[in-house]
Amino acid sequence: LGRPELAVLRRIFGLGAFGYALLHFAVFLFFDLALDFSLLAEEVVERPYISVGFAALLVLTPLAITSTRGFQRRLARRWVTLHRAVYLAAVLAVIHFLWLVKADAREPLIYAAVLGVLLGARLIRRGASAPRPSR
Repeated sequence: LGRPELAVLRRIFGLGAFGYALLHFAVFLFFDLALDFSLLAEEVVERPYISVGFAALLVLTPLAITSTRGFQRRLARRWVTLHRAVYLAAVLAVIHFLWLVKADAREPLIYAAVLGVLLGARLIRRGASAPRPSR
């Protein structure tokens, strides 16, 4: 959003999102599947909302691992490219929530709208700062 004071919170929010996703997955694996990994593989293949949620967790995992300043230095520009995957993870998480809900989709639609507004603002902001081609 172009707010430098929010930049210091990005890592906290990102790791919080990863922690929530990991806990959500662990609860599903423990309580719903009784730690049956063969059943997990079946569920991921058979249920699209679980596939999408699992994909979001897989996208978030390398982002959490490489969130340290040391990885930022080692990966340099590749770190920025890698961490743009957070947009994919956010879209996957919203799709997961939308497909999960059976009756009242208002809450996941609110999340989708908020994500749409934030991503739209990001695109507009990037477009405004893009260099203009010379004639």
